[in-house]
Amino acid sequence: MCLNSFSWVWIIMAQATGIVTLFGFLLCCAAPSQTNKERDVDIYSFHINSTVTSRYAITVITSRVANRLNESKEVHFQVKIPKNAFISKFRMTIEGKTYDGVVKEKEVAQQQYSQAVSRGESAGMVSSVGRTLEEFKTSVTVAAFSKVTFELTYEELLQRQHGKYQLLINAQPMQPVADFKIDVYIEESPGISFLEVKGELNTNELVSAVTTSRAGDKAWVSFYPTREQQTKCDVCGENGLNGDLLIIYDAERPKPSGELKASDGYFVHYFAPTDIQRLPKNVVFVIDRSGSMSGRKIEQTRLAMLKILGDLAEDDYFGLIIFDSQVEVWKPELHQATERNLKRAKDFVRMIEVRGATDINAAVLKGVEMINKHPRERSASILILLTDGAPNTGVSDPTRIQANVKEATGGKFPLYCLGFGFDVNFGFLNKMALENNGLARRIYEDSDADLQLQGFYESVATPLLTDVQLNYAGAGNLTQTRFSHYYNGSEIVVAGQITDNSLDTFQTEIIAISKNSEVTYQYSMFRKGLAGVLPQRENSIQRLWAYLTVKQLLEKEVALTGQEKEAAREEALNLSLKYKFVTPLTSMVVTKPQGEDTQVAHKPKEGEKAKQRQHSPASDRRLNSRKSKCGGFGRAACRSFRHQGVMLLASSVSGSDPIHLSDGVFNSQVHRVSPKRRRTKAHARKSSPSAKARLRTSGLSSPPVKKPHVRKASQLPPSTATPPVNDVRFLMSAPGQPKPLCFDLPVASKLRLLMDPSSDFSMNGMLSSKGFRHIALHYKTDHYLVLSTSDIHYYDGLNNVTFLWGQKPTNHETDGVALILRNDEMDVTMGAMRVVFFRHKKDGEMFLWPAVQQQPKNVNIQGIFGKNNLKYEELQGSVIKIKDQEVKATWSTATDYRRSSAPVLGCWLVPYMFVLQGERVDAVSDTDLLS
Repeated sequence: MCLNSFSWVWIIMAQATGIVTLFGFLLCCAAPSQTNKERDVDIYSFHINSTVTSRYAITVITSRVANRLNESKEVHFQVKIPKNAFISKFRMTIEGKTYDGVVKEKEVAQQQYSQAVSRGESAGMVSSVGRTLEEFKTSVTVAAFSKVTFELTYEELLQRQHGKYQLLINAQPMQPVADFKIDVYIEESPGISFLEVKGELNTNELVSAVTTSRAGDKAWVSFYPTREQQTKCDVCGENGLNGDLLIIYDAERPKPSGELKASDGYFVHYFAPTDIQRLPKNVVFVIDRSGSMSGRKIEQTRLAMLKILGDLAEDDYFGLIIFDSQVEVWKPELHQATERNLKRAKDFVRMIEVRGATDINAAVLKGVEMINKHPRERSASILILLTDGAPNTGVSDPTRIQANVKEATGGKFPLYCLGFGFDVNFGFLNKMALENNGLARRIYEDSDADLQLQGFYESVATPLLTDVQLNYAGAGNLTQTRFSHYYNGSEIVVAGQITDNSLDTFQTEIIAISKNSEVTYQYSMFRKGLAGVLPQRENSIQRLWAYLTVKQLLEKEVALTGQEKEAAREEALNLSLKYKFVTPLTSMVVTKPQGEDTQVAHKPKEGEKAKQRQHSPASDRRLNSRKSKCGGFGRAACRSFRHQGVMLLASSVSGSDPIHLSDGVFNSQVHRVSPKRRRTKAHARKSSPSAKARLRTSGLSSPPVKKPHVRKASQLPPSTATPPVNDVRFLMSAPGQPKPLCFDLPVASKLRLLMDPSSDFSMNGMLSSKGFRHIALHYKTDHYLVLSTSDIHYYDGLNNVTFLWGQKPTNHETDGVALILRNDEMDVTMGAMRVVFFRHKKDGEMFLWPAVQQQPKNVNIQGIFGKNNLKYEELQGSVIKIKDQEVKATWSTATDYRRSSAPVLGCWLVPYMFVLQGERVDAVSDTDLLS
C-alpha cells in the first residue's frame, strides 16, 4: 500500500506557429477521486496569456502550484513550444525568492553544465522535437505547505500560410483547476479582416466559457471554464479538460504596397498584395523511387502526385522525373497541363515502382536541365525534389552535389527539397535548398503523409510575383530584401533600422515581375505617422527585427563558408545574447535554490521524431537496477552504474536524418549523478579487464574459428535463392553499382564487423536467428560500447553510462565520441567512424543491425561492413566477377535492415567467401573483440 505518494508533472505542448498545448498528470499509488476537493499537490492557478501585435506573438505561461502536504515534494515543469519560437524568459518564485534563467553563449553554458555534472547534479534542461514541438522542462523541490510559481515567456513571428494566421491552444491540465484562464489579445492595424474560433473546446457544453470580441483593429478571445464545466463536456472527465481552441484570423490590406510600422528607430514592413493575376508555372517534380520508398511511402507519394497533377492550371507546364540508381523521365521536355497530358502523366505516376539505389545528383541536374530548356517570359519556374534517403550511387558526396546543383540553377529559380522520414540526410537537403532560394521540409512517415505533400505544394502552387526587390531610403541593418517568388496566401516581411533621422518621410519601393509587366509599388509616410505603437509595446518592433534577423542569419550561415559564415554566426550570437533569446547558439542557465541542481536549456534544431516515451520513476528504477546486466564493465563498474544512477532523459536534435555529427548536430542531455566523488582515472581503468570478462559471459568472444577457405571463383558452387534456416542474409551496396550483392552467414557466428587499425577502432557482433543479439565496439584505449536488444552500456575510462531502448531521445558526448539515442536507433560516432544501430522486431524476436554511415577514406578497413567500395562486374549468364574471381549468382531478395523501414530489395545472392575475398571475419579472441 502506498499512502500520500504522489508524483506531479505539468506539461505544456505546442505545435506549428503560435500553438500552445497544456497538460499535466497526477499519479498516485492509491487514492480516491479528488475532483471536488483540494489535492495534495494542487495546480490552483493555470493561466496562459498570448499577445499578438502586428503578427509578433509574445506568450507568457504561468502556473501556480501548492504543496499541501506536511513534507517536501519535487514538482516537475514541462513546456512544449513552437519550433519557430525563442524562449526569452524563465522564472521560478519560491517562498518569495525569485530564480531567473540567464541566457549565455552555448560554450560558456556548456562549461557550467559540465561543472554541474562533475558535482553530481542533474544539469540538463532538455529540449526535444516532434513535428513542430520543442520541449523545455525543469523541476524544483517545494517545501511542506509552500507554493511555487513557474513563468515562461517565448516569442515568435506568426507566419501567414494559405491566407491566414493560426493560433492553436490546447488545454489538458488533467485535473479541474479553480482559476483556469486562457486569454488571447490580437492587435492588427489597420484592421482584422476575419476572426474565427474553432476546436473541441468551442462546443455546446463550453460555448459559454468562450468569448470573443472585436473593436476596430483589436480582438480578444478568452476561455474561462468553471470547475464544473471542466468535467462535463464531450472532451472532459474527472481529470478535467482535454481539447483545443483554434483561433484563425487575417489582417486587412487596404494598400497594395503593404503595411508599414515603426517605433523607436525600428520599422517593419508587411507586403502581401492580392489583386494580382497568377503567373503560369514551369514545375518539375523529381521523385525518389529507390528501394527504401517501398510500402506506404510510395503509395502516399502516388496519391499526393495524382492530386497535385489534378490541381495544375492549363497554362502551367510540368515535368516528371523518377529516379533510383537510374534517372527516368515521363517526357524529355516540359508539357502543357492539358487534360490529355495530365491523364497520361497520372497513368505514369500510377505505374511508379520502387527499386535500386539513390542517385540524387543525376536526378536533380536532369530537372534543372529540363527547366533551362523551357524558358518562358512572365512565368515562374519551380523544382521540387522528394527523397527519403541519402545519395549512395553516382556522385554521392553531398558537398559535390550541392556545388553541382548551385552552379546548374544559377540562382534563376528555387529548389524545394522534401525529406521523407528520418533516414534522409536532412542537413544536406536543407543546405542545398537554401543555396538555391528554396527551403527544405520534412514529410513525416504517418497516415497523413500524402496530405503533408499536398499541403506543401499548395503553399507554392500560385506564384503571383517573381524577382521581388524591396528598397528603403534612409534605412540600414535590413533583413532579407530580395525574394525569388511571392506566392498567393503568403507574406513578405522586412524589418530594419531607420538610420537617417533627418528624413521627414520614410519611403519604400517594391520592384517585381508580374504576369503582364514589371511592377513598382511605392509607399511614403511622414515619420510622425509611424509612431502609432502603445508605450507598453513600444519595443515589440525592435524585438521583431532582432528575432527575424537572428532567424535569417542562422539560415544564411548554413549556406556560407569561411569568414562570411563566421561573421553571420557572430552577429546572430550577439543579437541572441542582447535580446535574451535561446537559439542554437545560446543556452539558458537556471540556478535553483541551494542544494538543488543547476540546469541548462539548449535550443534544438530540426530532426527528432515526434513519438517519444514519457520518462517515469519506473523507468528510472529499471535504469538503475540492472544487477544482472551491468553492460560488460565488471562488478565495480556495475556498482558504479547503480550508485551513480546515470539517467538520460528527453533530448533535442538538429538538422539531418540520420543525424550527421560532422555538421555539428547534437542532442541535449540530462545526467543525474549522485554527489559521491567520481572515481579516479586509475581506478576506472581497473574495470576494463572486467569489461572483457563480461563480454566473454555474453558470448561475444570465442575460441578461434577456423579461417574459411576461399577457392577460385570457377570452383565455387552456385548460390541458392533462399537462405538456409540457420543463416542470416546480409546486403552489400557500393556506390556506382546498379544492384546490391547479398550473402548468407550462419547463426551463432561471432563476427568481426568493422575494424580500422589506424584509429584503433573495432566492432564485433554475435548473430542470432534474425540479426545481432550483441554488438561491441572499442575505440582507442578506454572507450567501450556494448549494445544488446534491451540496453546499451558505455564506458569512457572514467564514467559508466546506461541507456535503455525506448527511453526518451538522448545525447551523450565525450572525448571524440558522440552517442545519440532516439527510440529504436542508436547513432554512434567514434573518431572518423559513424555507425547507426537499428533495433528491429520480426516474428516476436528483437535484434540489432548496424548501418555504417561514415568511415575514413583511403584506409584499409576490415570486416563485413567495411566493404563499401566493393566493385564487381555483372557478366552474361548471371555471373558476377570480383577482381579475378567469378561465381554463378542467383537473383534473390533481402531485407535491408540498415534502414528503420526495413524494405525488401532485390540482390545478387553469392557465397560470402566470394564477397569477402578470403578476409577473416570471425572475432577470434578478446583482443580481436575489444582492442
